[in-house]
Amino acid sequence: MKSGHLLHGELSATIARMGHGDGLVVGDAGLPVPRGPQRIDLAVTRGVPSFLVTLDTVLDELRIERIVLADEIKLRNPVQLTGIEAILSAYQIRTAARVEVVFVPHDEFKQRTGSAVAVVRTGECTPYSNVILHSGVVF
Repeated sequence: MKSGHLLHGELSATIARMGHGDGLVVGDAGLPVPRGPQRIDLAVTRGVPSFLVTLDTVLDELRIERIVLADEIKLRNPVQLTGIEAILSAYQIRTAARVEVVFVPHDEFKQRTGSAVAVVRTGECTPYSNVILHSGVVF
């Protein structure tokens, strides 16, 4: 049995197949999933699993170099943004990786999800709880 934190087989396998620069979306329950990317649906009920717990768990498995967020999170969901920043700070300390943070309008964010490897749907129901993680390299 796998000994890491991420136990979901489909998500773990998707991360293992990712290459440098590939995108993985972790989104709330309302984010539309375009045709094309693999859909990994973790949502069980409202809030389960949460966006932040899912993001933190994914970051235990995936080396990233860039994240993309919607501009709207700054005004419409500053508490969630603070949570993302805390997780990202801990991630950068733990991995000694530098992570670029990019903000784009929500409509552009949704368009960018179409080129992701997969979209992970959480049970989060807080607006703009979405991120695109672009994989880095481990060397």
